[in-house]
Amino acid sequence: MTTEKLPHWDLRNVYPSLDSAELAADTAALASTLDEIDRNLAAWIAEPDAASTVSRLDTGVELFNRALLLSSTLRIFVESFVTTNSYDTAAAKKLSELEMVQVRLQQSTVRLQGWLRGLGKTLPEALKPAGGAGGATGPVGALARDHAFILLEAAEQGRYLMSEPEELLSAELSLTGANAWSKLQGTVTSQIVVDFELDGVTRPMPITAIVNLRTHPEEAVRHRAYDVEMREWHKVREPLAACMNGIKGVANTLWKRRGRMDCLHASLDQGRIDRATLEALLDAMRGSLPIFRRYFAAKARRIGKERLAWWDLFAPSGRASQTYSFSQARELVLETFGRFASDLRSFAEQAFARSWIDAEPRDGKRGGAFCAAVPRVKESRILCNFDGSLEQVSTIAHELGHGYHNHCAYAASRTELQQSTPMTLAETASILCEQIVNDALLARATDPQERLGILENALINDSQVIVDIYSRFLFEKEVLERRERSELSADDLCQIMERAQAAAYGEGLDERYRHRYMWTWKPHYYIPELSFYNYPYAFGLLFGTGLYARFLSQGAGFIPDYQKLLAGTGEAPAAELANRFGIDITRRTFWDGSLAIIARRVEDYCSIS
Repeated sequence: MTTEKLPHWDLRNVYPSLDSAELAADTAALASTLDEIDRNLAAWIAEPDAASTVSRLDTGVELFNRALLLSSTLRIFVESFVTTNSYDTAAAKKLSELEMVQVRLQQSTVRLQGWLRGLGKTLPEALKPAGGAGGATGPVGALARDHAFILLEAAEQGRYLMSEPEELLSAELSLTGANAWSKLQGTVTSQIVVDFELDGVTRPMPITAIVNLRTHPEEAVRHRAYDVEMREWHKVREPLAACMNGIKGVANTLWKRRGRMDCLHASLDQGRIDRATLEALLDAMRGSLPIFRRYFAAKARRIGKERLAWWDLFAPSGRASQTYSFSQARELVLETFGRFASDLRSFAEQAFARSWIDAEPRDGKRGGAFCAAVPRVKESRILCNFDGSLEQVSTIAHELGHGYHNHCAYAASRTELQQSTPMTLAETASILCEQIVNDALLARATDPQERLGILENALINDSQVIVDIYSRFLFEKEVLERRERSELSADDLCQIMERAQAAAYGEGLDERYRHRYMWTWKPHYYIPELSFYNYPYAFGLLFGTGLYARFLSQGAGFIPDYQKLLAGTGEAPAAELANRFGIDITRRTFWDGSLAIIARRVEDYCSIS
C-alpha cells in the first residue's frame, strides 16, 4: 500500500464552487436553451414546412449542441463532489436539482426524435450536399449536413419510442424510479468501512481499499480481504438486490413498450453494431476460454495450488509485484506514452500537472475508475483508487486513454453531438494505452522474473476483460430474462453469478471460492439507461489489440489515421470505422487474430521457469 499523499482532482477552473454565480448562470442558461428548443419544436410540429426543413435542422443542431455542452459540464462538476464523497448532502441536493433540469433535456430529445422521424423522406433529401445562401455561420444547412449521421440515426431510433406523453412521463418518473435505485446502490457500496489489520496495524478501511487488496503479494492478506468482502456484501445484499430488481424491471418494461425485439436490442443500437458482429465476438471469446484456463492452471502451479481461488486471480508474480508511488506511476506512464506519440505524452502531462486525477481511496468515495469529459473547458477528469500496484498503474493509463480520446475530438473541433461515441468504440484508446505501457515494460525487461510479473499484470487484465466479462454478459442476460417473470432474490442473483462464473472460468477456478457477490458492487449493472455494460470492454480490448498490431507494423505513419479515428467515433457505425483500417468486425477471423496475440502472451508466461 502506498503511503504517499495522493492527488484529488480540481475543477475550480470550471466553476468556483457548488453555490457559485457561474454555476447558477449556466444552470439558468440550460433551462433557457431547453425552453427555446421546446418552442421551436412545438412550432415545427404544428406548422410543417418542407422549404424550411434545412434551416430548422441547423437551428435544432445548434440548440442541442449548446444544451448538451451545458448539461454535461454541469453534471460532471456536481458529480465530482458526489462520487468522491457520498456524505456530501449539499452536493447530493444540487445533483437532484440538476437532474430535474436534465429530465427536460431527455424529454426534448424525445420530441426531436419524433419530429425527425415524422419528416420521412424529407430528412435524407434535406441532408444531401447542396449549395445555399451564405451567412455569418456559413451556408444554410452546413451545420445539419455536418451532423447528418447523428440526425439520421436519431430518426431511425425514433421507431422505438412510446407515444410522446408516455416517453415524457417515463423520463420524469426515472428520477424516483431507476435513477433512485442507482443512487442507492452507489451510496450503500461507497459507505462501507471495515477495521482491517494490515502490516501489523488495524485501521478502518473503505471497502474500495479492501477490494484493492486482491493484488496484495501475500495470500493470507488477499484471503482475509476476500472473507471480509463476502461478509460485508452479505450484510447489504437485500437492499442491493432491490436496486437490481428495480433497475432491470424498468429496463424490461421499457424495451417491450418501445417495440424492441428483446433486452439486447437497444444495447446493440447503442453500440452501433449488429447481432452478427456481437455473435462473432462472443463466439471468439468462447473459443478462447481454453487458452485462459491454461494460464489459470499455470498460475495455480506457480503458487503451489491445484486450482486458483478467487483471491488468487489478481495475485502478482515476479518482481513486478513491487509497489509504485504515484510519482513513479506518473513517470512510467509518461515515458511509455512518449514512445507512442508525443501528443499523447503532452496530454498526459497536462492531466498530471493540472490536477485532473483523483487517486486517493477514501471513505465515501465510489469504487472503480472512470474518465469524464468536461466540455466547457475542453478537458477531462479521471477518478481511480490508487494502491501502488501495477494493476492500478494500468488503470491510470486506461483512463488517460479515455481522456486522450476526448482530447482528439476537441482538437478536431467536434461538437457535443458529434462526440456521441458508442461504448464499443469508447474503449479503443483506453485499451491501446494499457497495451502501450505493458509492451514497453516487456520490451525493456531482461530478468525472467521481471518479465513474468509484467506478463502477469497483462494477463490478469486480459482474462478479466475476456473471461470475467463473458461471465458478466451471461449473468446480466439471465437476470433480465428471469426478471420478466418475477423479482429475483439475493440468493437467486448469487446463484446466477456463480453459474455464469462456472461457465466462463470452468476448471480454471476452484468452485468453492468464486465471487458470488460480484453483482453487488459492480456499478455497470446499475446504469438505468444502459444494459449490457460488459461486452463493449471485450470489443475494446480486441479492437484495440488489432489496432496496436497495425501500429507496430506501420510505425509513426499510423498515428494521424488513429487520431482521426478517435475524433470521428461518434460519426459512423463501428463496422464502417473499422473498415478504414482493413478490419472486418462482422467476422470471427478478426477477433480470433487479436486473441491469438493474447495466446502468445500465455505461451510466453507458461514458458518462464
